[in-house]
Amino acid sequence: MSKNFPTAELQARLAAALQTPEFEALSVTTEQQALLIQLLAQLHKWNSAYNLTSVRNPQDMLVRHIFDSIAVSPYLPGKRIIDVGTGPGLPGLPLAIINPDKHFVLLDSLGKRISFIRQAAHQLGLENVTAVQSRVEAYQPEQGFDGVMSRAFASLADMLSWCHHLPSASGQFIALKGQLSEEELAEVALPFEITATHAIQVPELDAARHLVEIKKL
Repeated sequence: MSKNFPTAELQARLAAALQTPEFEALSVTTEQQALLIQLLAQLHKWNSAYNLTSVRNPQDMLVRHIFDSIAVSPYLPGKRIIDVGTGPGLPGLPLAIINPDKHFVLLDSLGKRISFIRQAAHQLGLENVTAVQSRVEAYQPEQGFDGVMSRAFASLADMLSWCHHLPSASGQFIALKGQLSEEELAEVALPFEITATHAIQVPELDAARHLVEIKKL
């Protein structure tokens, strides 16, 4: 890590956040906490050359990229998860760090993002991450996923249209949203059905976060 990267300060903030009521459902070991900060350092380093995220300050990145990602963890179903339009591996990489028993496929169409994910997964020793460079409609997995997760789509209807072939027979969609609109929820039509919506509280984040669970009937 670079000498200028505030490792100790970020580790202390992460440890404090994990003690808050918002994160009481999470179990994150000291080793996993260290890996999350190492991931942040890698993202910060690569960002200067590859422009992977618009968030530049490591303190802001901790909240927007780490806290915001791991908050989703209690809602992950099954063992096989795909993160569609993952960007530089968010929320997929942080979730893979704290869920070593699950396998994550991180899908994005941009080569520099996939290069970063592969490098980060290698450096952090994450054997439960597979990075795939593809457009989602062109990606045909050998088996379906227990969870199809994305926060990259403009609308729920778009997500279901583009990703309809990805879940297993019992799999579900996990749509990560900011504000929820009744109009957008109403656009979800058969054979899809919304099974639950959750308001998610993220420590230190002054923005709305929601998670929508959808199943194919």
